[in-house]
Formats: sequence, structure tokens, C-alpha cells
Amino acid sequence: MSWQDKALWLEKITKRMMLIVGVLGLIVIYCGFFFLLFSGRSVAVIPWFFLISPWVCIYFGLTQVQQVQVVNWFLKKFKK
Repeated sequence: MSWQDKALWLEKITKRMMLIVGVLGLIVIYCGFFFLLFSGRSVAVIPWFFLISPWVCIYFGLTQVQQVQVVNWFLKKFKK
């Protein structure tokens, strides 16, 4: 196996791990957030970047084509 094949394999595994961590983080963080919200406790102690961080992992776990599609989707949403 050449170093280029190893690099591609490492990139593929890293992207897959980012997707898995992002999805699991999304489930855990948002379930906790909604539990606190609906139980009447204050959610002011949760920084906003905790709610965004799983989405960042998911974004960087996508392929380059999917990342471009996501950016185009956001641009269309904000240009309306």
C-alpha cells in the first residue's frame, strides 16, 4: 500500500468518525438541552457553541460535493 492510499484511507476513516461523533453529539446534546428546557430548568448555562459543535463535525464529515451543496443551500435560504 502506497502512502497515497494510506492517506486516502486515513481521510475516509476520519470523515466517517466525524460523522459518527457529530450524530452522537447531536443526539446527546440536544436531548439534554430539551430535557432541561422542558423540565423548567435554566438553559442559560449552555453556551451556544455546544449546540452548534455537532453540526460542525457533521459538516466536515461530509464529502466535498456534499459540503458545497450545504453551502449553496444556506446561500439560497439567506438570499430570499
